[in-house]
Amino acid sequence: MKLYIVVPCYNEEDVLPETSSRLQEKMQFLIHNQQISEDSHVVFVDDGSKDRTWAMIDELHHRNSLFSGIKLSKIGHQNALLAGLSFAAEHADAAVSMDADLQDDINAIDGMIKKYNEGCDIVYGVRSTRDKDTFFKKFTAETFYKVLRRLGGEIIYNHADYRLMSNRALKGLAEFKEVNLFLRGIVPMIGYKSDTVTYERGERFAGESKYPLKKMLSFAFEGITSLSIKPVRLIFDFGVAISGISVIVLLYFLAQYFMGNTVSGWTSLIMSIWLLGGFQLMAIGIIGEYIGKVYLETKARPRFINEVILNNDGESK
Repeated sequence: MKLYIVVPCYNEEDVLPETSSRLQEKMQFLIHNQQISEDSHVVFVDDGSKDRTWAMIDELHHRNSLFSGIKLSKIGHQNALLAGLSFAAEHADAAVSMDADLQDDINAIDGMIKKYNEGCDIVYGVRSTRDKDTFFKKFTAETFYKVLRRLGGEIIYNHADYRLMSNRALKGLAEFKEVNLFLRGIVPMIGYKSDTVTYERGERFAGESKYPLKKMLSFAFEGITSLSIKPVRLIFDFGVAISGISVIVLLYFLAQYFMGNTVSGWTSLIMSIWLLGGFQLMAIGIIGEYIGKVYLETKARPRFINEVILNNDGESK
């Protein structure tokens, strides 16, 4: 089996030497045990880094043909991941995607290859526990998975972007043409035989996390609006409920009026205006998000553009 390991990189100069060393050791082990072929590769995808990440990838490639590199002119983690997987689809029998920070256990690749040899086209790396996370991170992450599932999104619980995909699955992924990418929700839609491999996620080896709270919330919102239209349906259901309550309240005040009772109504009026006004703005915002996505999809813009590719012959193009 010809295996490509795809690693998106954004400002990873602190961790890249250790990451490349461990991946080289793992690949040599797998090649030695004849689990993968000698022409397997590690593909680093530079996601618009501001530091020496691309220069280090270039050095690694020219020093060792095991390493390949892709430099993108259009940035974004999901775009970088898709660029690497698309490249792998042209050359490999299977591809493993993982982050560069070494939090994903590299040894889980052995289990993924075993599942692949048993006939699985997709093998998801799933965290066995979140004991090392803070309470806030654990709570928000688990809430995100539960909410997305309830909203109809097909997503693997406690799985991020650490997975193995066969060439057939990679080509199936290429059939999805949307610009708004949320790969951990799209991949399960491919539908081929799949399984999971559990592993314990470690601490980041070096450098800073590329996903602060604001970016994580944005990513979660992107995932929800990319996979499900239930938020719009919930708005409709809520609007129907509010309309029903409004009719009941209107009948009540009409009855009070004809009975001659004085109703001040100032507090309830102001509260109603603010409550419904806020809800309307929120509803318009959510609907606008979907309209914006439709607008972007109709433009059919490229999801990634390769600026430089370091191929197996050591050439750049």
